[in-house]
Parts: sequence; C-alpha cells; structure tokens
Amino acid sequence: MTDAIRPLIAGNWKMNGLKRSMAEFEAMIAGAGLVIAKADLLVCPPATLLALFAEKTGGIFPADRKALAVGAQDCHPKPSGAHTGDISAEMLADAGASAVILGHSERRAHHGETDALVRQKAEAAWRAGLTAIVCIGETQAQRDAGQTLHICGEQLGGSLPDGATAANLVVAYEPVWAIGTGLTPMAEDVEQVHQFIRDTLTARFNEEGAQIRILYGGSVKPSNAAELMAVRNVNGALVGGASLKAADFLAIAAGCP
Repeated sequence: MTDAIRPLIAGNWKMNGLKRSMAEFEAMIAGAGLVIAKADLLVCPPATLLALFAEKTGGIFPADRKALAVGAQDCHPKPSGAHTGDISAEMLADAGASAVILGHSERRAHHGETDALVRQKAEAAWRAGLTAIVCIGETQAQRDAGQTLHICGEQLGGSLPDGATAANLVVAYEPVWAIGTGLTPMAEDVEQVHQFIRDTLTARFNEEGAQIRILYGGSVKPSNAAELMAVRNVNGALVGGASLKAADFLAIAAGCP
C-alpha cells in the first residue's frame, strides 16, 4: 500500500438488500469508529436503499471523513430525459450518494457496456459532483493468453475521461475470473497489475495520477484482506459478498496497515 494514500474500503451490495438490511448497515455504522483511523468506508447498496442509508449517515465522501459514506452502483450519462428505468448521476447525488461504481465487469458483460459508455458515465458522475469508481479487469481467457496488462491498459485509456484527480476518481482492478469465485491472484500478480495501473495513471494525469486510489476487488474477505492490503499500490478494496455482513466488512477494513 502507498503510505501517503488513505485507503478506501468500498462495499458493492449488487442486487442484494431489502429494508430489513438496515440492521446490518446500522451495525456497520456502529463499528466504523474502530476502523475509521485506518480507512475511508463506503457502502453502495441497491438504488432502492440509497436514500434510506444516506439518511442514516449524513456523511459526504471523502471531504469530511465521516465514519461511513454511501454510494451507488451505476448511473445514466444524461442528467434527465426519456430513459425509462435509468437513474442519473444528479438523482443519485440528490438521494445522498457521494460516489458511484462504473464499468463493473457485470455491467460490461451483462449490459454490453463499452469503454466509451463508461467514460460518458464517469463524466456524468463528475458533472453531479460524485466520485467515479471505475472498474477494469481481465477475463480468465484473457489472463491465460497473457493479455492482462494489455486489456487493463485499453480499459483505462477508453474508460477514463481527461481531468481525473485523486478527488474525483478511484480505479478498481477486479480480475473477472476472481469475482465471486473465491479465487484470488497471487500477491505478486496483484502488485504487477497495480504497478502498471499506477504507471499508466501517472503518465496521463501526472501528480494527480500518483495519488489516485487503486482498489483491488475479487473475492476479498477477512482471511485474505491483510495480505492484499499490504501489496504496494493497493489502496483499499472493492468488496462484493463480504460487504453484506457488518462483521466481515469491518474486518476487511481492519486489515489495512
């Protein structure tokens, strides 16, 4: 982990959670004080719970270092209009979100999202004052073909708008083959990819690129969090299933150096 960069532990609840999930979220709020010295905490529930969760926290991420902030999982590029079923970045901000996950591999695979579309959504997030958490990562076939760095480079180049800063952008590296499978790359493999991402960001965005947080995602859990968080240029984690339980989510944050 880069010492000068404050870690972020972000929970992606995906299509999980009902109103009764508030009890688990409240447990996260209650326990956040024990780990907030180590990392910023962000929970991204489904849109149906966003405003409800935001009312419980009142936190704005990342400026005032509240114990726990709330984000969203996707947005439409346009601020409003005839887009049935979609939600704009402005609507997310109005509901209390301070960040939004974009370009997750499940969106890319299941909804055909391209790098160009992810870039438009990132621009929309910035327009609304949200931090964009842009996801990249290779499939198993691409990894087996030795294309990991090439794929990540293409996704970074196509998905990130100009003008990125450490305040408005977070990059999440999620090897597709590791998401929800229980599999994780070796620490040296994670370090290689994160160093490549850091070099790419620094080359494009100069000093800001050197400070943009790079998260690792893909079957992050309490048992492997400390090892992953100790890897150079791993500035936190994007957590899937383990973020649904307060004890697991907070234990992952506790694994930050």
